[in-house]
Amino acid sequence: MDNDQLKFGLAIKPEKTMFESLVDKVKQVYVTKLRGFKEHKMTLCTLVFEGTSEEVSIIEREVYAEAARNGGIPAGENNGKNGYLLTFSIAYLRDLAMNFGWLAESFETSVPWDRVVDLINNVKQRMVITAKEIGLLKPPYVTARVTQAYDSGACCYFYFAICSKGVEDPLEKYITIEQSARNEILSNGGSISHHHGVGKVRKQYLESTISSVGKEALLSIKQHLDPANIFGNGNILGIVGPTTKSKL
Repeated sequence: MDNDQLKFGLAIKPEKTMFESLVDKVKQVYVTKLRGFKEHKMTLCTLVFEGTSEEVSIIEREVYAEAARNGGIPAGENNGKNGYLLTFSIAYLRDLAMNFGWLAESFETSVPWDRVVDLINNVKQRMVITAKEIGLLKPPYVTARVTQAYDSGACCYFYFAICSKGVEDPLEKYITIEQSARNEILSNGGSISHHHGVGKVRKQYLESTISSVGKEALLSIKQHLDPANIFGNGNILGIVGPTTKSKL
């Protein structure tokens, strides 16, 4: 995860005892003063090791050795759990933020390894520029992390929020910024989606991604398997309105 998301995760850590807080302070001094990590630049990688005790020990040694060769250090089990805490609680935090005038959501993409860093940086920059162009009073909050790793590439996952207080048509502005992010993703070699799907929100990008022939192929399958358009009404292909009514 990037630095902003790291600080976000640290901000929602459970309240600690005085002794635990003191231990954390000592750790902070060690990491920032002795090891030279910059608080506003450092990042965190959360890993889960699976297998037998022997297998896990071998993998841990190999991973930590590789991390050390690249200037990284083990952060401990608790920090890993805090990383997952953010993942599980983000939807609840989004709903809470709406009570304070914030519109927030997540979006993701898959991209080859050699484009991961550029894609993340360019998408963040594009969203900030677009927000300024449309007159948003405050810059958007945009943070990213790599959530899944494959041989050929990775999933890049973004959290995005804007403050709607004092903003005219905040939802329209939110959509404009998110669309600019999706266009930037495609320009940087990313996909329409990794696992969220296409649906109604991203169907406008389908034909440019899979070609008109690809879209026609999906349409043919849809018409053959679901001629009454019961499933996914209005999704992906934009076909709206079933010819028959559901009995439910």
